[in-house]
Amino acid sequence: MSENISSSLNQNWGDKVILVVEDVDTNKIFFDAALRKTNATILWAKDGLEAVEMYKENRIDLVLMDLQLPIMDGYTATREIKKIDSTVPIIAQTAHVMSGEREKCLEAGCNDYLAKPIRLQTLMETLSKYLNN
Repeated sequence: MSENISSSLNQNWGDKVILVVEDVDTNKIFFDAALRKTNATILWAKDGLEAVEMYKENRIDLVLMDLQLPIMDGYTATREIKKIDSTVPIIAQTAHVMSGEREKCLEAGCNDYLAKPIRLQTLMETLSKYLNN
């Protein structure tokens, strides 16, 4: 394994709180496995409304936001969270990779975009950009 791959996978974010907004159990399992070794505190929301409420009640360092969610979609939840704190990094994650999707995410206030299925290395490199500062 090359040095930069292994270093991106071995993160210690014990002082960080990540809110994962995801309604699909298999994706939750992936994120749980991917983030477990980072020592970050992981909070879970299953819809956009719950994500906004959790954001109001916790100190959160980064949000991983699914876009297709029940009750309140990820675009709306992103806009609401950015009204509360315009500086928090929000990374969109979606299986919809149609043209214009990335621009729509950024327009809603997302800082970055991950297309599903998400590769572990891509996830960790993207999170590192925002959490290692």
